[in-house]
Amino acid sequence: MGARLATRQLATATPAIGAHGCLHPEVETMSRDELAALQAQRLRETLANAWQHVPWQRSRLEAAGLHPDALHDAADLRRLPFMAKADLREHYPFGLLARPLAGLARIHASSGTTGKPTVVGYTAGDLQCWADLMARSMAGAGVRPGDLVHNAYGYGLFTGGLGAHAGAERLGCPVVPISGGGTERQVALLVDFGARVLCATPSYALAIAEVAEGLGVNLRASRLEVGLFGAEPWSAAMREQIEARLGLVAYDVYGLSEIMGPGVACECECRDGLHGWEDHFLFELIDPDTGTPVPDGAAGELVITTLTKEALPMLRYRTRDITRLAAARCACGRTHLRILRVTGRNDDMLIIRGVNVYPSQIEAVLVERPQLAPHYQLVVRREGVLDALAIEIEAQPGVEPAAWPALARDARHHVKSLIGLTAEVHVLAPGALPRSQGKAVRVRDLRPAAPAGTTAPPAGGAR
Repeated sequence: MGARLATRQLATATPAIGAHGCLHPEVETMSRDELAALQAQRLRETLANAWQHVPWQRSRLEAAGLHPDALHDAADLRRLPFMAKADLREHYPFGLLARPLAGLARIHASSGTTGKPTVVGYTAGDLQCWADLMARSMAGAGVRPGDLVHNAYGYGLFTGGLGAHAGAERLGCPVVPISGGGTERQVALLVDFGARVLCATPSYALAIAEVAEGLGVNLRASRLEVGLFGAEPWSAAMREQIEARLGLVAYDVYGLSEIMGPGVACECECRDGLHGWEDHFLFELIDPDTGTPVPDGAAGELVITTLTKEALPMLRYRTRDITRLAAARCACGRTHLRILRVTGRNDDMLIIRGVNVYPSQIEAVLVERPQLAPHYQLVVRREGVLDALAIEIEAQPGVEPAAWPALARDARHHVKSLIGLTAEVHVLAPGALPRSQGKAVRVRDLRPAAPAGTTAPPAGGAR
């Protein structure tokens, strides 16, 4: 089909960039009716793949009465129960793959810090689609063939490094594959090599800025112009900090390894939400408590079904990411729906004294305080029978220690005003908190584990 062909041509041809950075304009701007028809066709193909090759998926489809040949449109999929990360762990390592190991080109996995890692496989075709979609995302964010890309995402089982690398190469960009760490060297290479594009987690981008400032290097005067940041929730206030300190335009890129990796969605130059690539993914938004669709414009949990994934078809996967969707055509001309900024994750949410707390809510308060640095951790403890929240945050360099108590009181007041919970705030010296070379660890939950047979409060942590 034409849409599928368009995402294959980049493998052998120099990409041509259309208006507003469209890499596949015939797909990115197709009508909603055409997009729906393409989704229905690809959904039938995905269901057939799962039915034929994944026994667990076939049993789910049979129970829901969803034979691939009987699917009329994407709405029929709502009869199927959701998938969750626990399903991948239950079938660890390869029980949900639709291809034998000999038919795979690569395997990625999560860190497994809260249990067995989630293992994902890719065929050669999957890797090509992934590179194409990441190239499409980068082009929409202003990256152009020939731009030097400094890739500070971690390489390895984490999908960020290799995902951004392959997308940049597919777009015709030379890549500096530096990965994370060695931040002083990163600063030197950004200056010496003159990269136009930086790829990193937002927290590590700020760490690079901090080290550069400590070295007396002004990265705002470097050749950096475009930054693609993802892999963890980040606030609008953090975006402003990154842009001010690195002298670039920061774009949000979204992905998760279970679905593909980075490039599932990305902001265009309008920065009015992230375009979710609906020719490859079907997006739903549900009430996280009831599982029912939320009204238009309301916040909910994002659910994704893959439409072209060969090795690991994912049907109604609960991402745990909280967001909103916008279906109206973007000013850039793209018709694919927009995923608005992810404000948090269900499994990052802390319940403290009956109050639901997302780390991103607190971050939005802290980053707006100019004398506080954007380096913080939330510490949750059990004091008697009640939970207590403490916020540790660094002062900006040059802020006198005598001012720290007043800064703590101000932050505590504004946190209380926003979330209705009183938290201790401890202002620390610059550099007191550990720096992450990848995803930031924002929460230390020190509460004792719940006894067997009871439900423990959710523990926070960066994705």
